[in-house]
Amino acid sequence: MSKPYTEDEFSAQITADRNWRVKEISDLKSAIKRGDDGMRKVLLRALVAICYAHWEGYVKFAARKYFEHIALRKFPYKVLDRQFVRNYFLPRLAALSISKLSVAERCIMIDEILECSDRRFTHVNDDLINTKANLNFDVFTDICLLCGLSAVSFEKSATFIDVILLKRRNSIAHGEDTLIAFDELDEITENTIGIMRLFGNELENRIVLQTYKAA
Repeated sequence: MSKPYTEDEFSAQITADRNWRVKEISDLKSAIKRGDDGMRKVLLRALVAICYAHWEGYVKFAARKYFEHIALRKFPYKVLDRQFVRNYFLPRLAALSISKLSVAERCIMIDEILECSDRRFTHVNDDLINTKANLNFDVFTDICLLCGLSAVSFEKSATFIDVILLKRRNSIAHGEDTLIAFDELDEITENTIGIMRLFGNELENRIVLQTYKAA
């Protein structure tokens, strides 16, 4: 896939990624409606696994494309929201807990933090957007923070994310006989697609309005 150099390319890429995911969810939903009771039981379990997979996959894809688009523009950190500086140093700060840096090395890091304003943001740290293979609401909130987004718009979906998608997906993935009712079909599909769209829209708004820049 080409790089998202322009706003339109960024929008087109995250929209295309979402569209194929939505189509797969919608196709499975149609198959469930056509199936008999036995087939519905199997497909409803598959639906939860697929919806969770697309939720996690889309968040990772869209967030990484967001950072890639901004990195391609090579802005100095002083032009960008302070969160970009935090993001640059977060992995290194995390490494402090497992390494034994000398006082001199720690001082060097502090100097880098103080003097990084003229350095340009040109690289996306792939490890930063980490869903931990369990994208619950707390992990998602962290990803929103890294992207400069507020998670408030998603709070009403917290229980859906944690219980309907993640907890049930984990139960199904571990071989448990978790029953998914047919009358939950619309709720599961519409909510999954809804939170994917909302996340993509929030990122698009930041790109179009350039609110990723310092105030």
